[in-house]
Amino acid sequence: MDWASVAGIVLALAALLLGHGMEGGKFASLVQPAAFIIVVVGTFGAVLLQTERHTFLRGVHMLRWVFRPPESQRTRLARDIAQWSLHARRDGLLSLEPFMLKSQDKFIQKGLRLVVDGIAPDKVRGLLETEVTAYEFSERQAAKIWESAAGYSPTIGIIGAVLGLIHVMENLAEPAKLGSGIAVAFVSTVYGVGLANLFYYPVANKLKNIIAETVTQYEILTDVFHDIAGGDHSRVIEERVASLLSRA
Repeated sequence: MDWASVAGIVLALAALLLGHGMEGGKFASLVQPAAFIIVVVGTFGAVLLQTERHTFLRGVHMLRWVFRPPESQRTRLARDIAQWSLHARRDGLLSLEPFMLKSQDKFIQKGLRLVVDGIAPDKVRGLLETEVTAYEFSERQAAKIWESAAGYSPTIGIIGAVLGLIHVMENLAEPAKLGSGIAVAFVSTVYGVGLANLFYYPVANKLKNIIAETVTQYEILTDVFHDIAGGDHSRVIEERVASLLSRA
């Protein structure tokens, strides 16, 4: 569990509620189901309209990374690379096949398969770079749904406020209801702007950082597979491992 993310959400909500209360506001005045439906459902409807279904579902599935981010694989990868290098030098490239079959990572499986099949080093690099580019594009498109939600949410909040004001205008004959009606109308704006800046944008940025971490690892692995396929000196591969661990 990433307690920093949990603390961030709690702190943001506490600041809003505490500030609202210090100004004499009541918590109940911020609880407006109609405004919530307009803003949240409307926002994700707009996002879904611009996004392919599988990309949208992938982005929603990524939300769990905010609170349970993937564990860093750098130390394990460094250990695996050392084993691949040792076996390749001692027993030849075919000895890497058991590692390929054992791995659960599709990128590592592909890299080892290319090396075992005797593909030329430059071809190995080119194919794996294409794989990394495709992975990064796909994952960033999925994470982008939260950035898009942050863009749409404030505007839809304003739409909700306007709809509320329309309802207020329909009750001008009852002045006693105008004040509370206007307050309810503007709750939609609070929802829209608040969700965009306190949730959607932070989620999008955190997901992009996680994706960048994985892409960095894959880029280093691309160099490693190139070096192993080319039979480079172990010192070269040790430098790759050092760069992998430098930010662990």
